[in-house]
Amino acid sequence: MMVRDVDHALLRAREAKDAGADLVEYRVDELCSGDEGETEIILGLVQDSPLPCIVTCRPTWEGGACDADDMTRVALFEALGTSDHPPAYIDVELAAYTRSANLRQKVNLAIDHDKQSRDVRTSLILSTHDFDSRPADLTRRVLAMSTEGAAAVHKVAFRARSLRDNLELFDLLGDRTKPMIALGMGEFGLMSRVLAPKFGAFLTFASIHKEETTAPGQPTLRELLDQYRFRSITPETRVYGVIGWPVGHSMSPHIHNAGFEGVGHDGVYLPLPIASGETGQDGAYESFKATLLAMIDHRALDLSGASVTIPHKEHLARLAREQGWAIDAMSERCAAANTVTIERDEGRLAVSVSNTDAPAAAACLNEALAGLTGKRVAIVGAGGVARAIGAGVSALGARVLIVNRTPERATALSESIGPDVCDVLTMDELAESPPDAIVNATPVGMAGGPAPDQSPVPGSVLDACPPGTAVFDTIYTPIDTPMLLAARERGLPTIDGVDMFVRQAALQFEGWTGKAAPTGLFERIISEHLA
Repeated sequence: MMVRDVDHALLRAREAKDAGADLVEYRVDELCSGDEGETEIILGLVQDSPLPCIVTCRPTWEGGACDADDMTRVALFEALGTSDHPPAYIDVELAAYTRSANLRQKVNLAIDHDKQSRDVRTSLILSTHDFDSRPADLTRRVLAMSTEGAAAVHKVAFRARSLRDNLELFDLLGDRTKPMIALGMGEFGLMSRVLAPKFGAFLTFASIHKEETTAPGQPTLRELLDQYRFRSITPETRVYGVIGWPVGHSMSPHIHNAGFEGVGHDGVYLPLPIASGETGQDGAYESFKATLLAMIDHRALDLSGASVTIPHKEHLARLAREQGWAIDAMSERCAAANTVTIERDEGRLAVSVSNTDAPAAAACLNEALAGLTGKRVAIVGAGGVARAIGAGVSALGARVLIVNRTPERATALSESIGPDVCDVLTMDELAESPPDAIVNATPVGMAGGPAPDQSPVPGSVLDACPPGTAVFDTIYTPIDTPMLLAARERGLPTIDGVDMFVRQAALQFEGWTGKAAPTGLFERIISEHLA
């Protein structure tokens, strides 16, 4: 935590202890100017700390807020290491430590190591950071650390450019010569923080509150311990996640991690962001392909399954065909998939791809309409979700009506599903001949989307619908979308996105674990988070 007020820092440290932290880091960047009074304040902070602590005074040239010179910081470290109540660790940058023999010698006087003649108990964390990207000389930095015998712990942290950077960090941990901390900063680096115990990292960092993080992408302590069940992660823990862009809003990590705990499955489920790219569809596909294949090939990671969401569902089906993976009939039919299952048996790898969106949506409508044979289901939208729902309901005997603002996309979708079971209509034509069900497969009405306060279906169309017309929104944030609220005002039965989301997640969960999904738990968690 960044220390600006000692009383506040001690309060947060007590909160951290109560929440389950083992160690607290005090960032004293803004309290280190060489003033003797400030040194006494920092010594008092360490003495009163409710947890063993790391003291870090990060200079501005390595992403911190301390503009004091090296010798001023070294004087602080010496005062800390030789005090009656020393910190467990001090963190010193590799670049500062190796800048001069004199500076290194002064730091070594304050830390415990095999050549230390004084009675000191503070250990050295030797660190290197890059807040912009992976440093080009990363290998050289790690090798330089390995030659410094007085360091007790090596720390490497840089801003991850993609999920693949985490794999390199895991490899560094696998090759470590001393206890090591290896972290990717930013959205792409969360995996490295959560999976630290899987790869034997010395520790990981978390903040007490979201607004008090000391590095980008840092989870809160509650997220780490409760949502990701950090204490239960071991080298044998299987890894799962949701692949998409963006995925920070996804409810999947909440429900699947709780589900794993509920059925006793040794797994952890993470957000796995793969950017859509700025080089068009092929660029997005190549990024998806390279990242997923790299994660599957990284044996120690043990990626065992993934949910795949926007914009990569069609990419997954394409990759499965290229790689010769097993692909279910529904994914083939709608040319989109949302689930990867990876099994390893005595070195043999088996990857299968499926689509759980289609059967989940079809089940929602089949139940609401007491059967789909001969029913007319209007789908608003022509993307991957619309494609899956169209394929799912037509397989159960429904006729699909595609309504989309771009007629060419609607026609293409109709031809893909099958012109013999599919028609393309305008909103006006839909009002003239109301269907048995209307499904929103667009982001219109989604919180944080392009039109959160709008309905994709005009009130005039809903007015024309007879009683019993089911109105189904695949969006679940919020649960009560503008379209569903408008339908209820007219007395029409509704299906919210939570129902479909839970059904498709349950199918994924059962495929990965071989156990029945705790759907009641899933529904409760989603309702609590979205309330």
